[in-house]
Amino acid sequence: MMRGRRRPAVAMLAAVGAVTFATAGVAGPARAAAVPAGAVTYARAGLAGAASAAGAPALTATAAGARGVLPGRAGYPPFEAPGKTLRLGAKGDAVKALQARLRELGYVPGSADGRYGGATLTALWAFQKVQGIKPTSTVAARTWRALENPRAPRVLVPRGRATRVEVDLTKQVMVLYRAGVPMLISHISSGSGVPYTEYAVWNGKRQVFSGSARTPTGDYTTTWRARGWHRSYLGQLYNPIFFNGGIALHGALSVPLYPASHGCVRLPMNVAEILPGMLGKGVPVHVRGAFRR
Repeated sequence: MMRGRRRPAVAMLAAVGAVTFATAGVAGPARAAAVPAGAVTYARAGLAGAASAAGAPALTATAAGARGVLPGRAGYPPFEAPGKTLRLGAKGDAVKALQARLRELGYVPGSADGRYGGATLTALWAFQKVQGIKPTSTVAARTWRALENPRAPRVLVPRGRATRVEVDLTKQVMVLYRAGVPMLISHISSGSGVPYTEYAVWNGKRQVFSGSARTPTGDYTTTWRARGWHRSYLGQLYNPIFFNGGIALHGALSVPLYPASHGCVRLPMNVAEILPGMLGKGVPVHVRGAFRR
């Protein structure tokens, strides 16, 4: 099992559609204990404890409460977009404004350092998908308008528990709800649906593994987890949180704009860093929808 000690370096790709992170030096998971389900103690600067330092979304309790109750575009803090067209690799105050707004809305763009890299890109993709915008690396007029007047994620389980995870396979988005509020919204890549046959050395001998590479829909709960890199017979999973047998929410070095996994729900590495500190054991995980290629 591999275990890193430093934060991941992001390797920006010229081709939009794949985000790959350097394998050397992946930071360990956030170690903060999960906040009790009924506690809403978030400050605008971020979540309390280690999750805040790791770049968790920042919401005021007032804004978060409005988001959990009011439909559509109501209840968000005001925002005036810089209006400058941004592309991957951009730097400056307009990028900082983008990062701060994404965090304020519950997305995970990393720190507001004014550098448009891989973490900001995957947060942007998640936001664009929730808004019904075709995901792209370019931040132009339509995306800025949506940031000024954002839409809440579509609730998949209206009568679900106040603390739950919803995985939307259609949009390829995951939402973590805390106290009925969408506190973390992330881009994902689920099972490809393509049958696979893999050969791997497992339990000391070479074996063959095959399956449908499908992420089943249904209602599950989080079970066991591993810290850091966890080796499975189908590859390496970072900070996996299992919810359906061998299927987990986990960080991956590649989280493209299409389903690509063997069945797990891949997350950007920076999201997988903070999720264990926000998501406890026995939490409902609802998987819905189907991706249309």
